[in-house]
Amino acid sequence: MSLGQTWRRRARVALGVVGALVVGVLLWEGYKAVGDPDGTVVLGVRLLPRADDAAMPHVADIVGRFADPELAGGDPIGLVVLSACLFTLRSVAVGFGLGALVGLLLAVLMQRLRVVERGLLPYVVLSQTVPLIALAPVIAGWGGGLSLGAYPWQPWMSVATIASYLAFFPVAVGMLRGLQSPAPIAEELMHSYAAGWWRTLVKLRLPASLPYLFPALRLAGAAAVVGAVVGEISTGTRGGIGRLVIEYSREATADPAKVYTAMIGAALLGLVVAAVVGALEFLLSRQRKVFP
Repeated sequence: MSLGQTWRRRARVALGVVGALVVGVLLWEGYKAVGDPDGTVVLGVRLLPRADDAAMPHVADIVGRFADPELAGGDPIGLVVLSACLFTLRSVAVGFGLGALVGLLLAVLMQRLRVVERGLLPYVVLSQTVPLIALAPVIAGWGGGLSLGAYPWQPWMSVATIASYLAFFPVAVGMLRGLQSPAPIAEELMHSYAAGWWRTLVKLRLPASLPYLFPALRLAGAAAVVGAVVGEISTGTRGGIGRLVIEYSREATADPAKVYTAMIGAALLGLVVAAVVGALEFLLSRQRKVFP
């Protein structure tokens, strides 16, 4: 791909993002203008949300709240949301890294030993059926009695553990499929070279698994953000965006636009994690083209 084609592709992506934002704003304001303030109810079931200012503030009011002080004489809400996102990002990064590592090791182990795959994979799937809101207090309680050498267990570590619990699953399943993707003829070729299991893994299976790995990492990143936010809410960890969502929700009646600032911050945090994974995929794909 030439440099001009690369820039045109990036321009199309940027225009697509801007276009999606514009369409979203138009749909929001359009429904607010024509929608029923009490919502659309059919057979006693509300199919569409209320379109009043308490439920759907104007986009301009939401954006404007980022510049307003959180409290009288305090920091702007935008700065408070940014600080909370950075606090949560630490838990997301640790949980994402730990979950990806555990998922990778499980995938390699299940690919190496078929009996482990048969015995372990059902429990890997079953682990994701446990309600996170019930699991989070248990993890926080266990963490309260632990320490890492001379360092006591911190509340954010419990949040990171919860994030890793959700992040490991897509990596384990996706990576397992990727490691099993090489054609039998490719495996036979490695055997003809007298390549052992480790060399086959490094030279054949890992490169073949990359197209499966990066989509799994994107899902893992999103899951880590969800796990961190829910973990902060469930464990009462202060300082993060999850706790900020709860605190701002208490003011939803008097200041509905303020609630959406925390929600937008959590959404942007997920986009940042997805962008980091995308950048990593881009760098590795370019390296593979330069050094085949």
